[in-house]
Amino acid sequence: MHASLRSAARAALLTAAVAATATAQITSGEYAARRDSLAARIQNGVVVAFGGRTPVTDFGTFFQLPAFHYLTGFDQPDAAFVLVAHDGRPSATLFLTPIDPRMAFYYGRRPDTASVLGETGIPGRSFGALRGVLDSLAAAGLPFYSLADFADADFARADSLTRGQIFMREFAAAHGGLAVRDAQPIVDRLRARKSPAEIALLRQAAEISSAGHRAAMLVPNPRHEYELRAALEYEFTRLGAQRVAYGSIVGAGANGTQLHYMKDTAAARPGDIVVMDAAGEYQGYAADVTRSIPVSGTFTPAQRQIYQLVRDAQTIAERFSRAGIPEHIAQDSSFAVRARGLATLGLVESADATFDPPWPADCARQPDACKQANLWMIHGISHGLGLAVHDPVQFYYGDHTYQVGDAFTIEPGIYISPASLAALPDTPKNRAFIAHVRGAVARYRNTGVRIEDDYVITAAGLERLSTAPRDIDEVEALMRQRHAIVP
Repeated sequence: MHASLRSAARAALLTAAVAATATAQITSGEYAARRDSLAARIQNGVVVAFGGRTPVTDFGTFFQLPAFHYLTGFDQPDAAFVLVAHDGRPSATLFLTPIDPRMAFYYGRRPDTASVLGETGIPGRSFGALRGVLDSLAAAGLPFYSLADFADADFARADSLTRGQIFMREFAAAHGGLAVRDAQPIVDRLRARKSPAEIALLRQAAEISSAGHRAAMLVPNPRHEYELRAALEYEFTRLGAQRVAYGSIVGAGANGTQLHYMKDTAAARPGDIVVMDAAGEYQGYAADVTRSIPVSGTFTPAQRQIYQLVRDAQTIAERFSRAGIPEHIAQDSSFAVRARGLATLGLVESADATFDPPWPADCARQPDACKQANLWMIHGISHGLGLAVHDPVQFYYGDHTYQVGDAFTIEPGIYISPASLAALPDTPKNRAFIAHVRGAVARYRNTGVRIEDDYVITAAGLERLSTAPRDIDEVEALMRQRHAIVP
């Protein structure tokens, strides 16, 4: 089959697959079961949660906060949710804020209490009734729990001035310093195990995201990072993603060695590798996929060496990502593969050699944190996936072993930049390190490689959800089809 016909056939099959699974959703019964589980854990008490606010700009639509969505499935702004548990049995209420009648002509009307009950199974009341209801519950002596209304757990410490947190502080003070416990750890543990319906949505998000990466690999003669970002995000949207799962990272050359580079405006030149960390969000569930591709379509010998090291590190981590295996084994094995490879390439003095890092570290108690290899691969290889791109996952807790229902990434990386050497403190140990690796750093300079895929653990074993080409031969073979693409 001609290359262009193969691409068209692949696109048609993918579109059909997306349409076939587009009915996957979380049912009202599953949301109710989540509330039952929360009530069972607190037994007796009141949980108060505030949803997201109406956006204060016109640069995007409203998206609900993950924890609020997890418990309610209600995706309208300016709402609150109260769950009262008696002997482990829940009673829930949504408190709704009507939209100004004139503004409704611009942004649409909001559901009333009757429609909310029909859609979510949760009775609704006016937001103005919230304080009186909570005052009454506090007078009854029930313990209170609050679910913080931060947008993302990664930035929770910076979200101290949200409406919910201000409300609960004032409420506690008005009730004689009422102790309000944090419900977030309880809800996080519930979110950590993904249901079959959630896995179906994650599978869809990953397939859409993989299609975006294939589309970017087929962009003919890209000259700027934003051309690749446009191809990624167009395909996400075309296939049904509601938005990008996070700010798209498309960094060419030196920019690819900056882990969260998001400007995406620089030139992409032949000879550069471009790190593309971008994915779509489907019905609230986020994928997270990274591919590193050569602008020219062909890796240089030096780039192939770094790329293959990262790919081998991912393979070994996959081997140890199985139910019942401690998560650190995958992490440690991935680090060991890369450290040995970096030593072979002359980028560290040895796999176990240490340095004086430019960040706080207790090298006496944690010598692994001060190994030279960490300079070139400073992040971990895994995090949970779900309603947030960094979602709770079961191996964060207990014995830290993988379990059925875990959804997560495996994303080893290596980033070689002369700027990293320049950031080192001037110590005898670091001077010796720099002297040893200076030539190798010049040879591999501005080479950033990250390969990231999405996985779930099911009863059948480890399943890789993201399917974009990732082996060197696969990437180069797809990119050779670029000449067949008509702008």
